[in-house]
Amino acid sequence: MSIAPINKGILGKKIGTTQIFDSEDGARIAVTILEVGPCEVVQKKSADVEGYTSLQLGYGEQRKQNITKPKEGHFKKAGVSVKRHLKEFKFCEEVYEALKPGDKVTIDQFEEYEFIDVSATSKGKGFAGVMKRYNFHGRPATHGTHESFRGTGSIGMHQTPGRVVKGRKMPGHMGDETVTVQNLMIVKIDKENNLLYVRGAIPGGKNALVVVRDSVKKPSFPYYMKNEEAATEAPAAN
Repeated sequence: MSIAPINKGILGKKIGTTQIFDSEDGARIAVTILEVGPCEVVQKKSADVEGYTSLQLGYGEQRKQNITKPKEGHFKKAGVSVKRHLKEFKFCEEVYEALKPGDKVTIDQFEEYEFIDVSATSKGKGFAGVMKRYNFHGRPATHGTHESFRGTGSIGMHQTPGRVVKGRKMPGHMGDETVTVQNLMIVKIDKENNLLYVRGAIPGGKNALVVVRDSVKKPSFPYYMKNEEAATEAPAAN
């Protein structure tokens, strides 16, 4: 399955949740605060060498003593400091051509009131039953039910096919998986502290690594293309 190129993308971490108030009508807005970037381009993958085009971004500082020699050489080749996290982004052609190893990707690419998609690893809940995992209503809490009020119930069938079919909802490991929330609105940007105030909830706990992209369903213009257009439209200085 091919992945559609994106116009904007960055790595960051989840700070927590709070509320802000609309300046017009005073409405209370629940927001999640994300600290994003700055990220550095560590590797630029090309169709000739790797078979596809993408940019590898690095985020978060890491001690050189805690990485292997090959990884150290990987960062040294790009001319960037050692990073804790690496993530590939399949940017559109305009952004891919504009960036090279060593360049920084910052919060400046985002604007207030635009939509983004955020991916993160959800909180792990351990081994959970069907009532917590799938919202089953449970078995009858009345006469005849003996110590199995939260049980699954029947999971099989008759001799045909005589087995439990794949995909049956049963107890098991819950959470600790990659979750993407789409169409989240940026309601405020604090460029000085690299903070995005995003309306709604985002998976993961505090300090969880998050991947921020422009919305697939409501895409925006590439940041670098917009800057070039603004430069061409600006009148020449006397």
